[in-house]
Amino acid sequence: MKRSFYQFLMTLRNPESVEPEAEFANNAFHDQSFPKQEQDYEKISEYLELNAGYLPSMTIFDEAYAKYKDIDRK
Repeated sequence: MKRSFYQFLMTLRNPESVEPEAEFANNAFHDQSFPKQEQDYEKISEYLELNAGYLPSMTIFDEAYAKYKDIDRK
């Protein structure tokens, strides 16, 4: 079974890091409403645009999602 984007994102968590993807993952971990089972780019993107004030740029999500898709292809 393919893992969700959230499950992938949690592999990027690092409370010690100031890297944008790590900060995104750390903040998503604390976001109780994050769509944890979702795999679809559009649905996650829409959620983040409307609800994730902790994400300073959607580019961070785009880059993380691209890594998620690359891993899925392997």
